[in-house]
Amino acid sequence: MTYDFDTVVDRRGTWCIQWDGIAERFGVDGLLPFTISDMDFTSPPEVLDALQQRVAHGVFGYTDWRHEDFLSAVGHWFSSRYDTAIDTGRLVYGPSVLNQLSQLLRMWSEPGDGIVVHTPTYDGFRKAISGLGRELRGVPAGDMAALERQLARPDSTVLVLCSPHNPTGRVWTEAELTETARLAAAYGVAVVSDEIHADFVHPDFVAPGQRHLPWTRFGTGRWALITSATKAFNFPALSGSYGIIGDPDDHAAFLRRMQTGEGLASPAVLSLTAHIAAYRRGGPWLDALDSYVAGNLRMVAERLTAAFPQLGWEPPQAGYLAWIDLRAVRRPCIDDAELQRELIEREKVAIMPGTTYGCEGFVRLNVGCPRVKAEQGVDALIRALRRLE
Repeated sequence: MTYDFDTVVDRRGTWCIQWDGIAERFGVDGLLPFTISDMDFTSPPEVLDALQQRVAHGVFGYTDWRHEDFLSAVGHWFSSRYDTAIDTGRLVYGPSVLNQLSQLLRMWSEPGDGIVVHTPTYDGFRKAISGLGRELRGVPAGDMAALERQLARPDSTVLVLCSPHNPTGRVWTEAELTETARLAAAYGVAVVSDEIHADFVHPDFVAPGQRHLPWTRFGTGRWALITSATKAFNFPALSGSYGIIGDPDDHAAFLRRMQTGEGLASPAVLSLTAHIAAYRRGGPWLDALDSYVAGNLRMVAERLTAAFPQLGWEPPQAGYLAWIDLRAVRRPCIDDAELQRELIEREKVAIMPGTTYGCEGFVRLNVGCPRVKAEQGVDALIRALRRLE
């Protein structure tokens, strides 16, 4: 099947955060958005067909996720996509990846404990960790010495691993994951691996033979892998996520927490329907989309290099978020507030500033959209930067 990613779909007035929630974050309405990490593409036709059939049934009673259709679809995805066999008896379910993270932090840490993350850090992690009264302890991505120093602190209890990493799009190597697992085990630190971006690794942008490796291959002791099909197949508004928890007692404790304390025994049936269809029949669509998004990222690289060769910007290894280091354009660095004023007031675009993720002099540009829109975004950024030179 040939898939169309060029057609622009009007999302205004659909209650979406990226288009209809601009004023809340940027103070101005009507901006062209390149912000929150969802895409402007319709979900796969295979998923839409499954949803329409389920809606046509007309009865939406309480639902159970612990059935063979869902469990085997997840197992099939890991086996076919990542060459990894998983124990589907260790699966859990939650309304979102961040909800699962919050539940695991409550289980495995106490207020005041240190939660280790790689920097720059996805703002959802920051909010979850600080909101629960834990201390966020950042280490630069790839700095194993710094990681060990933080894990070695007696009150560091959990490492939140983003794999692949958001916002940089970094795909961790097998050696990095092996060493991370060794350090976590050595210091008795639990690991929560958020792998929601795993389905979007770009073969052309990683080293030969490199690929995403699920944490199930490395986890020992106390660990969990949390993820969802909502990111790659673009149905986050349907909600729904799942996890794999290594220790049987922790697995049972998580299920009790969700079913009793949280009252979340019944998942959204349309989310289950979409997950099953995506994992069983959505692979070709995802492959086509990955190729299209990789083309968007190449376009960004080409235009940035032509305008500012000193940036040396290269596409991320995974995802549709262009994490762009702008510090080489102006010394000592681009002033984020000044750049945002140019983008908002002059260019009428909304692009996420690096300070959202703890780094000044960066932006995060979402190019999960038709190419014509992606071109508008990078061209607006280039014009704003040129005025600030």
